[in-house]
Amino acid sequence: MQRIAGWWDGFELWVAGLPFIPQFLVVLVGMVPISFAIAYLLDRALRAVFRMLGRDDRVEVAEPQPVPAAVRPTVGSGAR
Repeated sequence: MQRIAGWWDGFELWVAGLPFIPQFLVVLVGMVPISFAIAYLLDRALRAVFRMLGRDDRVEVAEPQPVPAAVRPTVGSGAR
């Protein structure tokens, strides 16, 4: 664990010593893929949990019912 902590401290000092633009790019290149991976994994895990609880987001689509003529909206000229 000491070896990992020492490596991380060295990396952190290296990034902190960079000028702003390279520092921003290093953080952006590292954090964007990691953030997407975390979001993807959380999405999959929560989807599995909700499916086990029976609360998944699948919606049963019913057959569309015809709209009665009296309820249909009028077109711009007023004709139905």
